This record gives sequence, structure tokens and C-alpha cells, in this order.
Amino acid sequence: MVNIPSTDKKRVVIAGCGFAGLTLARKMKKSGYQVVIIDKHNYHQFPPLFYQVASAGLEADSILFPLRKIFQNYKDYYIRKAEVKSVDSSKNQMNTSAGIIDYDFLVLAFGATNSFFGSKEMEEHARGMKTIAEVLDLRNSFLLNLENSLTSKNEEERNMHLNIVIIGAGPSGVEIAGALSEMNKYILPKDYPELKDSRVQIYLVEAAGRVLNVMSSKSSEKAQGFLEDYGVKVMTNTKALGCDEKSVTLSTGEKISTSLIIWTAGIKGNHIDGLAPDSYARNGRIVVDRFNQVKDHENIFALGDIAIMTEEKYPNGHPQVAQVAIQQAELLSENIKRKLANKPLKEFKYRDLGTMATVGKNLAVVELPYIHFHGIFAWFVWMFVHLMSIIGVRNRFLIFLNWAWKYITYDQSTRILLRPKGCA
Repeated sequence: MVNIPSTDKKRVVIAGCGFAGLTLARKMKKSGYQVVIIDKHNYHQFPPLFYQVASAGLEADSILFPLRKIFQNYKDYYIRKAEVKSVDSSKNQMNTSAGIIDYDFLVLAFGATNSFFGSKEMEEHARGMKTIAEVLDLRNSFLLNLENSLTSKNEEERNMHLNIVIIGAGPSGVEIAGALSEMNKYILPKDYPELKDSRVQIYLVEAAGRVLNVMSSKSSEKAQGFLEDYGVKVMTNTKALGCDEKSVTLSTGEKISTSLIIWTAGIKGNHIDGLAPDSYARNGRIVVDRFNQVKDHENIFALGDIAIMTEEKYPNGHPQVAQVAIQQAELLSENIKRKLANKPLKEFKYRDLGTMATVGKNLAVVELPYIHFHGIFAWFVWMFVHLMSIIGVRNRFLIFLNWAWKYITYDQSTRILLRPKGCA
């Protein structure tokens, strides 16, 4: 058993402290419950800015915040660093890498991972952007490729190191493509003058007919125009059929030589053993009702990317974005309090607050419920929203300072190649 003090209070165990878990835990303060937070990391991370870490625009610690610092003044809260393994609903117990934890209510909020749609080749050779570890590996691989391009034996090998293939043109794919292309245009010519005749070529591959398929056609057209102006080769209606460590094969028949494949095309829910088989839907997401209650499990709930809930406007489930996770967590905190008071629960209804994506300096697309806009104003709105969403005054200050410096100089100072001992 995991060592957690006994109490007369009922215990809420929150597995995962991303947007959903963190919001729920904060809202449960003074709820009358004992709260136990389980996470395999001791920090909260901010995925919307992963692409800036990957492209050497920010240091990782700018978008991470220690969980114990967040909950320093929360009474009867306990944090345990552990990985979730399985749940035994008959005993109200969760099995973790640190041992067994009893619960009265269990909330699953440990998010999603990359889905390679069954492609073992992509799983082996492509790099995802779902964790800070993956992002740092991606950044190191990109910087190492630049260094290796200078010692290449021939032009074919040099091009392999300089070509980047991004698979998936949703917001993550568009943003990493924009960040890398901006770096390619303004920074690499100064860092690598020897490569002036062999610049990085970025390919953005999308199976659908346009980029940013979740946004309007006008926003999609604007974003694609911004990318192409930066030199990105956008390839819509194109699928990546396979790959190896030196190339990607496309449905058009084209084979692109590359040693860096970035995967942003799909995600699936992280799995936990012990739930009823029909609790799972496509892509490993857990089926929940309008109260975020897991099917066939009265006191187990799921939030955010790992959960799939249908409502009239979203018959195939809500988009896997931060606002869904946050809003579900806010309502669940209220409903768990209502359970303690024996009051009826409230149904969830998603409020779409808008979608946005940025391509580079002064270039962004923003869609709010009643207005769409693009360009420099959209870019400033994007920056303000993301800056205010970051936890911690220090982190906000560091990011603002970094963005301001980059805006003035078109430069960033995090292009340092750091690899663990034993790596090339």
C-alpha cells in the first residue's frame, strides 16, 4: 500500500496532473475530501508551447512548474510520483508503480500519447511531441542533424540531414513547421554560413485536403499562405505510407530523403488495465457520460484527452484540446462536492471559446465564437492568451522576456546540444 495518512474524509484520487487534473485538484480545495494526486512526473507541463522548446525557442523549464509548489498551501493534499498500472473497481483500489492506493472516487486524467495508426515503421523512426522528453529529443536531433550536415560525405547525405518531414497539419504540425521555417530563414544563415547554398527544406504532409482542418477554410488558406511564404512545402491530400531511418514514402509516389520525421498526425488515450472492455472506444479513449462518469463504473471518472463524451453538437466526441479538459474538470469538481451533499449532478456542455494557431512573427490565425481574424493582431492575441495560461510569475516573465528579445533580434539563445551520457 502507498503510505498516505488515514482520515475520516472520503478520498479523491486524481491520476494525472495535466490541464484536467490540475484544474480539478485546484477546484477541490476546501471541498471536504482528502485529495491524492498521482503523476509520473513531479511537474505540470504546458503542451501548447512544446513546439517552441522543440525549435530551440524556449528552455524546457520555462513551461514546467513543480507540483509540490502549486499545492504547498493545500490542506490534506498528497502528491505521489508514480505510474498508473491498473484499477480494481470491485475493491476501490488503483495499482501503481509505488503500490496500491485506496479511493472513494477515482479520476483518470493521464491524457493521451501518439497514435501511429498501426505503423511500426513510423513508431520506430518518427518523433512525437506529446511529452517534454520527446520534445527535447526532437530538438537535440534537429541540432545534431545541422552539425552532421557539415561533415557529410556527399550532397545526398547532406540533404538527408537537412530535410525535415512533418506528418500532420493540425495546429501542432503547423506551429512546429512555422517555428522551424522562421529559424531556417533568420537564424541558420548566421549560425551555419557554410550551408548558404543548402538550406533546410521543410515538408508538411497532410492526408486531408487542407491544413488546420479543424478551422475554417479561410483560416486554413491564410495559414498555408504564411507557411509557403516561409518556404515550407505544404503537401495536402497526401499520406505517408512508410518510412525508414533515411526516408519517407508518400502516397504520391515521392520518396523524401530525411533523417528527421516529426509526427503530429494522431493521438490515442493512455491505457489502464481493469476497466470493463466496453468502457473503451476508438483510439483507446474511455467512454464517459455527461457527468464524466466512466461507463459501468459509478465512482470512476475520466477527463480530457483520455475521455470521449458525446453531446448533440459533438456526436463523435469533443475535440482533444485544453479547454475541453479544463471545463470538464471545473464541472466535475462541483459535481463531486454535490455528491458529498447528496445533491443531483449537473450535465456537461462544452463552451467553444475558439481556436488559434501561430506560424511565426506577426503571423497567426484566431477563430473566436463570433469573429475570425488573421495576421499581426491575431498573433498578439495568441501570445497574450498563452502567456496568461502559463503557471508561475517566473515562467511568465522568462517567456515574455524571451519573446520580446526574439521579436527585436529574430534570435533565440537556446541552440545548445545537450545529450545524455552514452548518446552520440
